[in-house]
Amino acid sequence: MFLSMYLVTIAGNLLIILAVISDPHLHTPMYFCLSNLSLADIGFASTAVPKVLMNIHSHQRDISYSGCLIQLSFLYLFACLDSLLLMVMAYDRFVAICHPLHYPVIMNPRLCGFLLLVSIFFNFFDSQLHCIMMSQLTFCTGVEIPSFFCDPPQLFNLACSDTATNTILMYLVGAPNSGILFSYTRIVSSILRVPSSSGKSKSFVICGSHLSVVCLFYGTAAGVHLSSAVSHPLRMGAVASVMYTVVTPMLNPFISSLRNPDIKRALQRLLSRIS
Repeated sequence: MFLSMYLVTIAGNLLIILAVISDPHLHTPMYFCLSNLSLADIGFASTAVPKVLMNIHSHQRDISYSGCLIQLSFLYLFACLDSLLLMVMAYDRFVAICHPLHYPVIMNPRLCGFLLLVSIFFNFFDSQLHCIMMSQLTFCTGVEIPSFFCDPPQLFNLACSDTATNTILMYLVGAPNSGILFSYTRIVSSILRVPSSSGKSKSFVICGSHLSVVCLFYGTAAGVHLSSAVSHPLRMGAVASVMYTVVTPMLNPFISSLRNPDIKRALQRLLSRIS
């Protein structure tokens, strides 16, 4: 099951990246962010699933302390990158709907490249900070993590030292939520002022796929944190973790392409070219 979902995740996100690269009509800020989001999803799924497959094959479920810290560092890196890219895409939709005449000037290639570089730099700094803070925690010997990867909330529950600072830093990863919320508040208020119903439906279609990805990403992330904070059965926490680390990156390419005619046409041309 894990192998099948991982292969679908890799194939689906690679197809999105290749479709955006190969089609000149998709060389726009929105699809530039979408291709980078697919790349981040591949990295995010690859932080946990290959280790799971190796554990299943070898019938061993151990991970070293250094290996756990490395996995945790990459998990924060790609999770924060996903979050920042979703915020940039929300801002792109805000400019496209609320300031359509200024869109080519505001969302120019230089700004997109700058935002990507800032996101990568900030994510690298943030992931290393989390890794350093986690290395300062003390654990008892023979710790058993009730998950299939080094899940940060579960590690905080198992630590013998104070984790208040680590918990605050973990929730700072969700800081881009405010940018997404602000953008969609302005988008909805702008759409409601459109007089024609066809104009409203067209605007909602433009934002529909991105909003679905946002809800899926943050909904499953909230499920993971709530399942660790509230005394749920371990099976429920494991299911929430699978949804967050495996299912969400697998579904993102389908959500992005099913209701997007530009992506559909680019994928058809790419697949016909390959065949």
